[in-house]
Amino acid sequence: MDNEANKPQETAGGNQEVGNKDGLIPTPEERLEEKTIHVESTTTPSDAAINDEVQDEIDQENAEDAEDSENEKRHEIPFLDYHALSMENLVGELQRLVKNEKVQAISKHVNAIKHEFDLKFQAFLEEKKEEFIDAGGNEIDFRYNSVTKRQFNEVYKEYREKRDAYYMDLEKSLKSNLENRLAIIEELKGLVNVEEDINTTYKNFKDLQEKWRNAGPIPRNSYNDVWRTYHHHIEIFYDFLHLNRELRDLDFKHNLEEKQKLIARAEALQEEPDLGKAFRELQTLHKIWKEEVGPVAKEIREEIWDKFSAATKAMHARRQEHFAALESTYEENLVTKNKIIAGIEEISNAVGNSHKEIQNQIKQVEALREEFFQAGKVPQRVNEETWARFKDAVRGFNKKKNSFYKDLKKEQHDNLEKKRALLETAKALKDSEDLDHATPEMKRIQSEWKKIGHVPRKYSDSIWKDFKDACNHYFDRLHAQKNESQKEEITNLNLKNEILGRLKEFKLAGDKDQDLPKIKGFITEWKKVGHVPYNKRHINGKFNKIIDALFKKLDISKQESELLKYGDKIKQLANADNNERAISNERTFIKRKIDESKSEIRQLENNLQFFSNASEDNPLVKEVVNNINRHKDALATWKAKLKNLNIMENKLAKEDEEDTASSEEE
Repeated sequence: MDNEANKPQETAGGNQEVGNKDGLIPTPEERLEEKTIHVESTTTPSDAAINDEVQDEIDQENAEDAEDSENEKRHEIPFLDYHALSMENLVGELQRLVKNEKVQAISKHVNAIKHEFDLKFQAFLEEKKEEFIDAGGNEIDFRYNSVTKRQFNEVYKEYREKRDAYYMDLEKSLKSNLENRLAIIEELKGLVNVEEDINTTYKNFKDLQEKWRNAGPIPRNSYNDVWRTYHHHIEIFYDFLHLNRELRDLDFKHNLEEKQKLIARAEALQEEPDLGKAFRELQTLHKIWKEEVGPVAKEIREEIWDKFSAATKAMHARRQEHFAALESTYEENLVTKNKIIAGIEEISNAVGNSHKEIQNQIKQVEALREEFFQAGKVPQRVNEETWARFKDAVRGFNKKKNSFYKDLKKEQHDNLEKKRALLETAKALKDSEDLDHATPEMKRIQSEWKKIGHVPRKYSDSIWKDFKDACNHYFDRLHAQKNESQKEEITNLNLKNEILGRLKEFKLAGDKDQDLPKIKGFITEWKKVGHVPYNKRHINGKFNKIIDALFKKLDISKQESELLKYGDKIKQLANADNNERAISNERTFIKRKIDESKSEIRQLENNLQFFSNASEDNPLVKEVVNNINRHKDALATWKAKLKNLNIMENKLAKEDEEDTASSEEE
């Protein structure tokens, strides 16, 4: 056999069957073990290696195309970045493929989807298992029912059933095709032994070539033998046809024209911007070269093949550059993913110690997880390693996070017990009549409640409601009793408001002897009224302010007005049930005020010495002098009050002596 006859592209009659090695269309699993037959070539070893590589790839694609029916051309099915999809989206994509695409065309897609789904589900399952164990569960008791996993299994089962049914039908078809091809070979053998017109024989030869071309794939374990046998008899027929050079040369000429057209189309593919489209076109050209176009004259076979081979090598080089660029992108993706893993590890090494902190970190890790899946593919050599590091980083964070919430759960249960104890105390005190003991105790447990941290969410609302109800019950009772005791103070407030109203309406007559008794009458009436509610005590200030204003209009000094008002205070002390004690307490109070005034005066006079060189007009000096004078006035007033108190006490003592003497005389 000559060189062209040895090349797969140059089979006589163009009838080499495209498919796998043997003509048997393998299952997806079998394709992984396929090896394309390499025949002898006159090209250099390096060129031959390149040619074999790209030819193998083209043969592989054409073999898959051969599985489709002759009237349906296989279309390009997008190969998504399945690594970036969630488990739910992977299930959705698998459903779409199984429903809409041919089962023999999606094996690579399905295998890639299953690989990614299994990895993601395993990581998800491990995370749930850790949470179960951290929550106190036993590893052997762990079970997890995943709706997503169940859906995936159902769709994958449907795919396998469709795939198995397809290959069962295909096997029958392959056997039938084998029988047809063997019959064609038998007819081909008989052409050289038939005594008939050469033109008729040549026509029958062409008919057999067409039948061979349309016979379909055969079992691959028979393919090599059948292919060699067919080409052996093709060569015999061409030797026989040598007797009729005119027919052979006409055939060679036609084949040359067709192959030159194929070469031109192959060379033009270098300008096609869509690399995928260009390679699919090259694949079609190879199929035509092998199956549809016969050999050319022996003297130009090597030349014509080299031209077609050169175009194929150029496309191969272009694809290699494309894959190199992809590999560079994968390396960049690896750098990105390593940074993401480092970011997750950094968070894992500094897990927070509060719910708010950890919830924020959970969001950060989720964002990094999503970024990891969107980062794209990494080089195949480190794919498993990178995925394992990513899983370990996420698992490390989850383990510490779960440990925190496990401890938090224990702490919350401890807090629950503490709050239950306080609730029992509140319930025991809510109806207590010992207000002096119960009130501070209720305030204490309220303060203690605030210091205790969170309790489990399912108990928080109910236990707080019970505690609040018990406290409100007690303090409502306390406030009701206080309101009862404040009724007298409210009555006093109303009386003082009435007196204050009359005082505001009072007009001086201009006669001191006439006005002063009336003012003193207001003071006496005011002093007779008892205490008012604590939050209304400012009414006394309003009264004194109006009284001081009236005294000022009567030209009565502040000290004199204070002593006039103090006269009523002395009368109250004298009429008190235990007047001796009341007078003693008042004297102690006045003496303390006298001492305080003297101390303030001494301090201010010492301060004044620091201004020895300052002018009397200095504002600071003036302020100190005014303060000294104010305290001296106050001191004089307190001394006068003490004097009046002593006079009243002596008067009471004298009255007591007279009462005692009178009793003795009787």
